[in-house]
Amino acid sequence: MSRPAQASVRTPLGSFQKTLCRLSRLTEKTLNLVMVLALVAMIALVFANVVLRYGFNSGISISVELSRFLFVWVIFLGTVVGLMRHEHLSVTTFSDRLPRRAQAVLRRLVTLAMLVCCLMLVKGSYAQTLLNWSDLSPISGIPVGVFYLAGLVAGVLMSLILTLRLLMPTPPTSMPNRQEMAP
Repeated sequence: MSRPAQASVRTPLGSFQKTLCRLSRLTEKTLNLVMVLALVAMIALVFANVVLRYGFNSGISISVELSRFLFVWVIFLGTVVGLMRHEHLSVTTFSDRLPRRAQAVLRRLVTLAMLVCCLMLVKGSYAQTLLNWSDLSPISGIPVGVFYLAGLVAGVLMSLILTLRLLMPTPPTSMPNRQEMAP
C-alpha cells in the first residue's frame, strides 16, 4: 500500500511567504551594504578634510555637504532596517498584561497607526522632494530634494513592510524579561 503524500503539498501562501522572506533578507543585506558604504565614505571625507585643513591649510569644500547628505540617507535607511528587524522602540508594560487575543488586536492597531504615520511621511516627503528638486546645494550642486528623497524612499519601504504585517501578522519575537537579562 502506498501512503498519501501529505508533506509534499505546497500551498501558494507558503511559497509566497518564502519568497517574501528571501526578498526581505536581500533587501536588508542591500540596505546594510549601502549604509556601510555611506559611512565609510563619510569617514573618509571627514578624515581627509581634517588632515588637509590642519596639516596643509586647505580642504575639500564638498566634503561637508556630501557628509550631510550621506548622514541623512544612513539615518532613514537605518529606520527601515530597524523596522524590518522589529528593533524599534516599544513600550509593552500595558500590553504584556493583556490576554493573547487582545495583544494581537492591539498589535494590529499599533501597526495600523504606524502605517498611517509612514503614509504621512511619504506624502510630505514627496511634496518636499518636488518643491526642492530645482534648488541646488551651493557647493556640490546636488539638488536639495535629495534630502527629502531619503524620507520618501524610507516611507515607502516602511509602508510596504507595515502593510505586509497587517496582511500576514506574525507573532512578535519573544523578548527576554529583566531576570533573564541580568548577569
